[in-house]
Amino acid sequence: HVQLMESGGGLVQPGGSLTLSCQASGDIRTVYSMGWYRAYPGKPREAVATILTSDPITTYADSVKGRFTISRDTPNETIYLRMNDLKPEDTALYYCTYRVRTAERPFPTDYWGQGTQVTVSS
Repeated sequence: HVQLMESGGGLVQPGGSLTLSCQASGDIRTVYSMGWYRAYPGKPREAVATILTSDPITTYADSVKGRFTISRDTPNETIYLRMNDLKPEDTALYYCTYRVRTAERPFPTDYWGQGTQVTVSS
């Protein structure tokens, strides 16, 4: 079983910065991709930043390009989302996700963190 533990959310003023982290644990055999999504009330999750490990390829939502940076600490199987120049419209519940193969599930399976709230307000 894979668990994702998120941290780093909180309240920040417009123009401020936050860094989210997400550590994956469990019997992970292959990591296919990982990333960050966010959800606004009453709306489905949308991709913010993702890493496809095969090439690797990093992608960002247009709304966060140049402000957010996703990174990975492979030995500790942790991903980060550095968020700079935060705007009120970045206020959302942020989720991390990993697509992995485990011994128990020998096929790509998506796992999600519990979500961490980011609020940008003066």
